[in-house]
Amino acid sequence: MTQPHHYRTATLLVHQGHDRDPATGAAAIPIYNASTYHHPGGQGGTYDYSRSGNPSRQQVEDAIALLEGGVRGFAYASGMAAIAGALSLLKSGDHLLAPLDLYGGSYRYLSQVLPQQGITVGFVDTTRLEQIEAAIRPSTRAIFLETPSNPLFTITDLRGVAALAKDRGLLTILDNTFMTPLLQKPLALGIDIAVHSATKFLGGHSDLLAGLATTADPELAGRLKHYQNASGNVLSPFDSFLLSRGIKTLGVRLQAGQRSAGILAERLRSHPAVAAVYYPGLDDFAGKTLHEAQASGPGAVLSFELKAAEAVQPLLNTIRLPIIAPSLGGVETILTHCWSMSHAAIPAPVKERLGIRQTLLRLSVGLEDVEDLWDDLAAALG
Repeated sequence: MTQPHHYRTATLLVHQGHDRDPATGAAAIPIYNASTYHHPGGQGGTYDYSRSGNPSRQQVEDAIALLEGGVRGFAYASGMAAIAGALSLLKSGDHLLAPLDLYGGSYRYLSQVLPQQGITVGFVDTTRLEQIEAAIRPSTRAIFLETPSNPLFTITDLRGVAALAKDRGLLTILDNTFMTPLLQKPLALGIDIAVHSATKFLGGHSDLLAGLATTADPELAGRLKHYQNASGNVLSPFDSFLLSRGIKTLGVRLQAGQRSAGILAERLRSHPAVAAVYYPGLDDFAGKTLHEAQASGPGAVLSFELKAAEAVQPLLNTIRLPIIAPSLGGVETILTHCWSMSHAAIPAPVKERLGIRQTLLRLSVGLEDVEDLWDDLAAALG
């Protein structure tokens, strides 16, 4: 595809950086399983060893850079590997700021793994710029963000945090998994590095494990590449092929899921068994104005809280259509009990303090007929 930057996002999703095999004209880049490559006359070419570079992986790395407006992309073996790759830019003695409300796997890595590497982490309410500013130390080097947060959908001002960070010489990293490049473009808002659990919406079919990262800063790109190559934490050729295929349908999948999520959020809000619904598409959503100023849609994930703790297990026992699992972004609707699944790594007292209660459920809305989903939910709610 020639000069792809002139196309709109929906077109880029389909054609990506390379929409046909240059050798044969095939409509999909082949799965290059080779671990090593011939060096004619002893001289290496574009590819020399698959840990350093692979044509199948290059396809999705170029795609995420193109979609997010980065200069280079990086594909890892999982979303957490992508986060670890971004945080590899820190060193012993550095201090990192992170949100109070974030994905359980990220909390585990930040609270348990980074301290073993001599990196301290401060958890703050990133929705309040003054709290971020007050928490900055002389050793602070970066700010890690989620917005909307997982699972309470708190909204952080990305432009505001990016401006504060640049004024203080700090790196900013955003997990953009919920929104994808289709709904939110953090690099354009001033964020330094965007990361994704590509296992979720980008892959879209619950059949692969992958992570992606990209940056618009060439110097940061060089450092990310150095770590990726040195650690060997890369995405396999076959999973790269699956991810490229999944990205092609992201537009229609996300639009359909988002439409159904809006309908379900409204109905859940009116159900007598439901205490609260967290979803940026609701008129009374607390962060609606800010979210709409930095994202083009509410997404296909929502959380809701039941009024009674004793109603959780009957719902999980009764529900039929959604997969009950600690994931999201698939073509099938996925229901998550946050306390015991996606946020199990967070200590119970911390979850209670943050408002992640045992009555909280997260719903990633898939492609089923929304009326079938509601009939199932309504029956399970009682």
